Parts: sequence; C-alpha cells; structure tokens
Amino acid sequence: METPIENREITFLLADDHSIVRQGMEIVITDIVPNAKIYHTSSLQQAVELVESKEIEMAIIDAHFPEGNSLHVLPQLKNANPDLKILIFTGLEEDLYALKFIKAGANGYLSKLSEEEEVRDAIINFVQKGEYLSDVVRNLLVQFVYNPSLISPLSTLTKRELQIAELYAEGLGNLEIANNLDIKQNTVSTIKKNIFEKLKIDNLVELIDLIKTHHKI
Repeated sequence: METPIENREITFLLADDHSIVRQGMEIVITDIVPNAKIYHTSSLQQAVELVESKEIEMAIIDAHFPEGNSLHVLPQLKNANPDLKILIFTGLEEDLYALKFIKAGANGYLSKLSEEEEVRDAIINFVQKGEYLSDVVRNLLVQFVYNPSLISPLSTLTKRELQIAELYAEGLGNLEIANNLDIKQNTVSTIKKNIFEKLKIDNLVELIDLIKTHHKI
C-alpha cells in the first residue's frame, strides 16, 4: 500500500537565484509533504553538485540563472541520477519554452505567473505522479506530434536569418554583420525585420533570450 503523500519522506532540491522564490516554494512543499528534506541553491553548478552528492528525488529549478541557462544541465542532472524528477518553475512563457525543457529531460513545467492554488496542485501532482503537465503544455505536446517545429520557434527561420540572429546574439550591430557577411546594411535591416515578425518579438533583448534558450551559440 502506497504511503499517503503527507507521510512521505522526500528529498527536494530548490534551485533558483532568488531566495524569496525558494522560500515561497518551501512553504508550499512543507505544507504538502511535512517530512520533506529540502536543499537550497542559487547556482546551477551547485545544483549539479548536490544532485551528484545527495540522494535528491525531486528538483524544482528555474530556467535562467546569472551563470547561464538550466536547459543545458538537465541531461547532466539526469545522467547523475536517472530517477530524478525535475520541475521547471519559471517566468518564461509556456507556449515558447515548455517543450524544449521537457525534451531536454524535465518532467514538468510550471509558470511563476500561476495562481497560488495552481502552484499547490502542481506540486501535489508532481509528488504523486513524478510529473506535472498543465493544460497548455498537454495541448502543445499534442500539437507537436503534428508539427515538430514547435519544439523551437527558431525552426521557422531560414539558414541566413538564423545566421544573422546568432550574430546579433553575439553582440554585433547591423554594420558589423553586413561587413562580416559581405552584404548590404539595408539587407541586414530587412532580414532583422523578418526575424522579428516570424518570432513575434519586438527587440534584440527578446531575440538574444530566444537564441540562448533554443540554440547554442
């Protein structure tokens, strides 16, 4: 007979560079699983070290840290502990990012914009089933079967557009990109406009964020 959720002893890892987020999540977890053991970290590197050295069963991890993107350490975490369950808890939009993280090894994706009740329900589901998939993410997974390009918005870009997007992400300006690729500056401007329209973004900050998350430079 399975132990009731409130009596289980589960070891959690909370990885987020904002302590107030970790503290808030700890309150939710201890209310649901009073016997939980919880490790905190504000760095990706320490998150990896804790999973390698402690018997972590469930990890709740942000998508972005000052030192980089957690997407690229998910395979490392799973390799260190194949039974580890990972929930991404982030402010990044589900429809743009969730599938990418799930493909990389996450067992769930929860928005920080969620209401308190949804966060609580998500943690209960995560503890009971080892996964949490919101209605939005479930719908994305169904769509992905018919349209694999959903895994990355960058897949809508042409080879040249992706090349220029990468150069913007590296910090180059229009003139530098034009000189680098031996094309006219107004051609770069036109391609930039096309990139923004395809990705439904308004500025370079958003473009750089998409490149960092969905494409290794």
